[in-house]
Amino acid sequence: MTAPAASPAISPVGRTPIPARVWAAYAGLALLLALLPCLVGGVLGLGNAWLRTLNFAVLYVMLALGLNIVVGFAGLLDLGYIAFYAVGAYLYALLASPHFGLHLPAWAILPAGAALAGLFGVILGAPTLRLRGDYLAIVTLGFGEIVRIFLNNLNAPVNITNGPQGVSGIDPLAFFGVSLAKPVVVAGFTLPPLAATYYVFLLLALGVVFVTLRLENSRIGRAWVAIREDEIAAKACGIDTRNIKLLAFAMGASFGGVAGGLFAGFQAFVSPESFSLMESVMVLCMVVLGGMGHIPGVILGAVLLSLLPEAFRYAAVPVQKYLFGHVVVDPESLRMLLFGLALILVMLYRPAGLWPSPLRKRELKRSTS
Repeated sequence: MTAPAASPAISPVGRTPIPARVWAAYAGLALLLALLPCLVGGVLGLGNAWLRTLNFAVLYVMLALGLNIVVGFAGLLDLGYIAFYAVGAYLYALLASPHFGLHLPAWAILPAGAALAGLFGVILGAPTLRLRGDYLAIVTLGFGEIVRIFLNNLNAPVNITNGPQGVSGIDPLAFFGVSLAKPVVVAGFTLPPLAATYYVFLLLALGVVFVTLRLENSRIGRAWVAIREDEIAAKACGIDTRNIKLLAFAMGASFGGVAGGLFAGFQAFVSPESFSLMESVMVLCMVVLGGMGHIPGVILGAVLLSLLPEAFRYAAVPVQKYLFGHVVVDPESLRMLLFGLALILVMLYRPAGLWPSPLRKRELKRSTS
């Protein structure tokens, strides 16, 4: 007679404790990320262009983690996610620029952007509660395009968004009287603006990681997974599928709103072109490539798809000149070709993503067998 397998310890509130090795792995990753500006700007001497790329990579990590709640945890295919990014960015732009003469502080606008984007998430989720798969994808795609078209045309008869010209002269990010547009002195060390911005973005991204980790191991997280696996069975088990799905849309949208506000303060300019369908597809590819529903995998996918295309862009010209004596394919076209080829190969040979969760791997193995 064999003894029953030991089940993982569960806290009195029903939450599975996160193993210490997982926290240790995240701490090591955080340390590596903290040293990246020194490696990029100092040791490797790659300059400010790559520091800007690092800042955008952290923003994409926040976006991908937000979309992962909707797509990875709850299994709701959302192709209009970039609309929430746009909501946060435009709210920051309108409340901190000469456009309306308002210059509110960033610490007040960013939470407001998260709340407004969360409200838009509920507005999107409410009419789509009965939809799944392709139908949900089409509706969310339309929602994203509607938001972009509104931003593009809300310049008449009352000029709200300044239309295709966008909003410029946006106030830089500043916290507690310290502007990130100037060098920041911390404990005797002077950080350049791009490095200081990177650390602020990284701190917020780690906060997003912490929240998503807690959600994943909570009753709400398990309810999302139950809905993803079988919504009818989840409903039969007493899960309020309507509210849980709306919560997934709202939580994911809130993270997108925060990232949008940071983007507006960092760029000092926003326009509808920055929130096209291609951006939604790019963020979705980060989630799928890394491993849907697996937070480390999603972070890996966001970092890879943020940095590798830039590396292709810089390397394409010298490599072609070395091989052929002149440029054969435009670097931008070659970058997209290689990007598409990489996605095809990953979907063929790693359908669960580069770093899938053990649960996802078991599901795929069971479905193929």
